[in-house]
Amino acid sequence: MQPTTLTWQGLMRQMERALPFTQASEHSLAYFKYPKRTVRFSLPVRMDDGGVDVFTGYRTVHSIARGPATGGVRFKEGLTAHECEVLAGIMTLKCAVMELPLGGAKGGVDVDAEKLSKKELERLTRRFTSELVDFIGPGEDILAPDIGTDDQVMAWMMDTYSEQTGTTTTGVVTGKPLGLGGSFGSKEARGRAAAQVTERVLKEDGVDGEVTVAIHGFGNVGRELARRLHLQGAKIVAVADQGGAIYDSSGLDVESLSAHRDFTGSVLGFAPEIKSGHLLTLDVTVLALSADWGVIHEGIAPGVRAKYILEAANRAVLPDAEEHLAGIVIPDLVASGGGVTLSYLEWVQDANSFFWAEDEISGALSRRTAQMLDQVLTARRTLRTDLRTAAYALALNRLHEATTLRGVYP
Repeated sequence: MQPTTLTWQGLMRQMERALPFTQASEHSLAYFKYPKRTVRFSLPVRMDDGGVDVFTGYRTVHSIARGPATGGVRFKEGLTAHECEVLAGIMTLKCAVMELPLGGAKGGVDVDAEKLSKKELERLTRRFTSELVDFIGPGEDILAPDIGTDDQVMAWMMDTYSEQTGTTTTGVVTGKPLGLGGSFGSKEARGRAAAQVTERVLKEDGVDGEVTVAIHGFGNVGRELARRLHLQGAKIVAVADQGGAIYDSSGLDVESLSAHRDFTGSVLGFAPEIKSGHLLTLDVTVLALSADWGVIHEGIAPGVRAKYILEAANRAVLPDAEEHLAGIVIPDLVASGGGVTLSYLEWVQDANSFFWAEDEISGALSRRTAQMLDQVLTARRTLRTDLRTAAYALALNRLHEATTLRGVYP
């Protein structure tokens, strides 16, 4: 298999490709060529057997030009500082595209969270948070859930930070349980917004007739995306998770599939099995990627037959692969902005200690997604370019404006 790599150079190439379409310059781009900071630290944790294991943690803040940094915390085996830096840079651009007053961050721990007991997971989470207390906060860097973390992990992080600072500070994390200052819609936001983006782009491009969809990744994002696309009339013909992939040309019953996965832990056994790699090359209208980065690499790109690739996971399509895909990618800056938008809405509610009803949250997410789509699609038409370059151009213009207004200190 072609090796997958996540490189800072790839991100820079995509920024530089958008630069001629912007008011920014090489000078202003220099601010974004280097993360503001990356911290690496050792995390000794007492295990259930009485021994001590030492894990490695990271946190990168890429930019605070438009506001405090925010980004996910992933507990993922093999996590590196470089991965955090690239994903933090993408988050900076995504916040700018969504017109949020935030910058990008990313971090986590090199660990397979599924191998930890609940108590070990809690001890690791609290140790990780305690190491970051001097670097995070609602006005500095806001943590959010990601791969291997959830609302319970966010609750432990919020509690640890609050205990060490002496003040209950709900806004230091987002994606919390409702009872601790969380917001309605956190788990559904990314999938919901991705479905809205898909429907709008297909309508804009005049796609008629039956829409078939293959989904790689069936966690919170993939499930909600499948459910909403199905409600829009699309046929979900294939789904893959960590266990494997299934396919049914007549369409999968999404609700029954979700129940099956909850019961068995995998989509396997619900429909005929296919290879996960085969799913990526199916002749479908939309290939939705909602697992992790690097799913479509240069080795597999020539075999992709989907009319559109929905990048619902950050950097699911690597830059070298995208060069083979002739503008069919609906990029992460556009497709996966629902999560950070909901995080922003939660952060605002925490700051004011005033919480909105579920329909108000849903309406705000839909409006912001629609506004972003209006702007990106208009830029695509005006600039006569692809969606990724149009989105990057909008982001770079907004970041250029912010850095110019702020100036250089000292």
